Parts: sequence; structure tokens; C-alpha cells
Amino acid sequence: MTDPVLNIPPRDKAEILAQALPYIRKYHGKTMVIKYGGNAMTDPALQADFAEDVVLLKLVGINPVVVHGGGPQIEAALNKLGKKGHFVQGMRVTDAETMEVVEWVLAGEVQQDIVGLINQAGGKAVGLTGRDGGLIRAQKLKMADRNDPALMHDVGQVGDIVSIDPGVVQALQDDAFIPVVSPIGFGEENESYNINADVVAGKLATVLKAEKLVLLTNTPGVLDKNGQLLTNLSAREIDDLFADGTISGGMLPKIEGALDAAKSGVNAVHIIDGRVPHSMLLEILTDQAYGTMIRAR
Repeated sequence: MTDPVLNIPPRDKAEILAQALPYIRKYHGKTMVIKYGGNAMTDPALQADFAEDVVLLKLVGINPVVVHGGGPQIEAALNKLGKKGHFVQGMRVTDAETMEVVEWVLAGEVQQDIVGLINQAGGKAVGLTGRDGGLIRAQKLKMADRNDPALMHDVGQVGDIVSIDPGVVQALQDDAFIPVVSPIGFGEENESYNINADVVAGKLATVLKAEKLVLLTNTPGVLDKNGQLLTNLSAREIDDLFADGTISGGMLPKIEGALDAAKSGVNAVHIIDGRVPHSMLLEILTDQAYGTMIRAR
């Protein structure tokens, strides 16, 4: 099968490349936090595309920081052990045994796969967990019921971020490395906490004063009740979508993390379709808008 790129006339190719120039200039030296999840993590072709995109961003002077999830991989490992995962308001209930599985799947398997992919594409990736350099301090999450705030849910070793010390990430960035962060925090007694990766990405973007937070998902973005893509949303519009149930399930922590980041100074938050090859490059370096952009106002 011939590569479709070979059929693009040279002048059109030049136009496409030139279109990226103002964006490269604008974002040179800036940090972008990328939450890597969904199909983009499990489809081999999309994995390779993602790794190439991250390396290209680094080579043109943008500093990507990758935060990854691993829901399907955790689920598969739990199934092998005969354990069934269950969720409350989009958060995985995590007992001690599940926490062990979460740690070895995220930090041992998924993270190292991503590091390997980026290195294979010509980058220099380094894997981190919340323990490395005291990156993510956490405490047990106290989760109130969405419909009855007086009712509290116990979701086990699920963490709420107390603080993020970005020193180790900044040191790696300044030295041409690409940090790959597993969303595991540690508490006062050195206990481990499973933290929602969207929440970690949002908080890390805020602390690093990132230019953009990009969330790769299995949806085109935020959809209205008729399944139409909403390309631009303000905080107030999002509150309305929460209230009428348009945003629910696994999208809840994603949007909450995105909204917090937008309100805390991250210039733009994008929720994009990770199933589209090179969607991240298209979103960041071209005029074409993919997915949903969230702004504070």
C-alpha cells in the first residue's frame, strides 16, 4: 500500500509545514502536560503516532510532560487474579490488594512501555512515580456523594493530592528528557495512593504553569445530549452540563481536572480524540480545531 503522504504535491506539503511555524514560535520553550489514555494507549499504530508526536514537540523546543492512565491494563490484571474492579463517581475503589496491582501495572508495565516507545521514536524519556523526588504527596480521598453531600463514599487507597513538588520534572525537562509520570502518590506513612490520572495531569499543569493541558480520550471531545461536539466551553457552561447530566461517568473527573487547571492559570485545556492518528499535532500545531477547548471564563 502506498503512503498517502507521497501523493501530496510538494507545494501543498510546504504549505502544511509552514502552517506550523507560528505555533512553534508561540510555544517554543513552553510546557505542555499531556494525559495519555484510551485507545491511543492500546492500539500499536496509535502508540507509535503518539510517541512520534511527543518527540517532535520536544525537538521543536516545546517541553512535553506525559501523565498516563492505565484503566484497561489494571482491569485485565485484576481479572487474571479473579478480582472485579468497581467504580464510584468515576473513581476506582482501591483496597490494599488492588493498590498493589495498580502500582505494578502502572509503574512497572505501562510506564515502561511508554518510555520505550518514546525512546524508540528518538526521544529520551524517563519514568517517574509520585515518590520520585517527592513529586506527589497525597492523602486519603474523602469523596462526598454528588446528590447528597452529607453522604461520604469510602473508595479505599484513592488519593487526594496534598502537594506537588515539580523539581524533578523541571530538572529532567531542562536536560532534554521527556518525563513520563505514573499517577501514584505517597502519604505521611509512605503508603501508596491511586490517584485519577486526569486529576494528576490537571494539578501538574497548574504547578508547572503549563501553556496547555491536553487530554487524549476515546471520544471526539465533550458531546451535547444529541451527540454533537462542543468545541469551546466556559466554566459556567460546564456547570450547566454537570447539572443537567450531560457530563457524567468517567468524563466527570476529566472535566473537573480540566476546569481546575483552566481556572488556575493554564492557558488552554483541550480534550481531544486519541483515536485520530496524530490528533495531538493537529491540535497544537495547525489551525484546525480538534476536540473541546475549555476556558476559565
